[in-house]
Amino acid sequence: MIRGMIFDLDGVLVDTARFHYLAWKRLAREWFGLDFTPADNERFKGVNREACMRILCEMAGRTLSEEDFARGMALKNDWYVQRVREMTPEDVLPGAADYVRAARAQGVRCAIGSASKNCRLVLERTGIAGLFDAVADGTVVTRAKPDPEVFLCAARMLGLPPADCVVFEDAQAGLDAARAGGMRCCAVGSPADLTGYDWICSGLNALSDTPLAPERLQDTP
Repeated sequence: MIRGMIFDLDGVLVDTARFHYLAWKRLAREWFGLDFTPADNERFKGVNREACMRILCEMAGRTLSEEDFARGMALKNDWYVQRVREMTPEDVLPGAADYVRAARAQGVRCAIGSASKNCRLVLERTGIAGLFDAVADGTVVTRAKPDPEVFLCAARMLGLPPADCVVFEDAQAGLDAARAGGMRCCAVGSPADLTGYDWICSGLNALSDTPLAPERLQDTP
């Protein structure tokens, strides 16, 4: 039985992925002279800020001092937060809030499992903070996905064993983390890009006719 649902933030619940991309693209151009493409950005999905910065340095073939490394991360975050502060409920992805509400109405406990340190700001700006019983994010965990730490932390916050939880993720690193944590997972995206999931959908608005629909939770394998 599914008793808990753990949702990644970017790309699953809210449309902030483009803000991250634009901030990393700007840093890549201004600091390294790189043309940071959407294909490059695929490596950054589901990964925390420090790991992303290391990947960017690797792409550029550069080694930064500890001070410059931290300054680069801070700049990227400042540019991202500027955009986040302009977010509204309109930035919630179609059907996402309704799906979480429906799950809660069936007695399912819901949590956030995100690497983002700006998670709570995003939840507040988009008006969905009250939908979640727990928030495990980059302010309370230290290990990046595919390490399962953030999802295991979310399950503990919900008071549930991992086997009773389903993770919703749009990144391969997140799906791998869910598996490593002993959880089932629903991929959000294209079958051509993702592997190792129990279910897949194009978005939470497409789940009404799947076994993960809240009214059919008992039918899950």
